[in-house]
Amino acid sequence: QVQLVESGGGLVQAGDSARLSCAASGRTFSRYVMGWFRQAPEKEREFVSSITWSGRNTYYADSVKGRFTISRDSAKNTVYLQMNSLKPEDTAVYYCAAGVVIGVLPNDYDYWGQGTQVTVSS
Repeated sequence: QVQLVESGGGLVQAGDSARLSCAASGRTFSRYVMGWFRQAPEKEREFVSSITWSGRNTYYADSVKGRFTISRDSAKNTVYLQMNSLKPEDTAVYYCAAGVVIGVLPNDYDYWGQGTQVTVSS
């Protein structure tokens, strides 16, 4: 079992930056693929980014490529999502997820955090 707790959300202005953190506890964190998803009101949960257990490979949705950066610190059992040049359309609840396979679908991940709200005002 893996427990995930996100933090770092809030209200920001368009063009600002924000960093989300996801602290993991439980089973060996370093062996899990970690991902970030987001869900806006009345929309499906969508893939944002993921990182392999080694940290060597990262993946991004086209909508955030070049603006968001995912990273992980295995010593701290934490994964981060650095978000730059935020846009109003980035407004959503952001979820951290852990799984054993790399993927872009929610079903590819086994464990989820409770989510953190990010609101970008124009």
